[in-house]
Amino acid sequence: MNCVFIQIRCTPGKTYDVADAIALRELHSELYSTSGEYDLLLKLYIPDGEDVGKFINDKLLDIPNIERSLTTLTFRAF
Repeated sequence: MNCVFIQIRCTPGKTYDVADAIALRELHSELYSTSGEYDLLLKLYIPDGEDVGKFINDKLLDIPNIERSLTTLTFRAF
């Protein structure tokens, strides 16, 4: 499994709607509300062999009211 962190910027006033939609899909390991440039921080494990970009686009970024995302790939833990 590949661990990625995704920061999500939502349409103003729609953060809770987006968070609820993410929770219903049961894709995430952890989901946090954040301050700053992005509204949500999502920790997600992508199955081995899956294309990371396609997986995120197909399974997450089609949720309404997501304006922008920033994905951080992780590598081996120390």
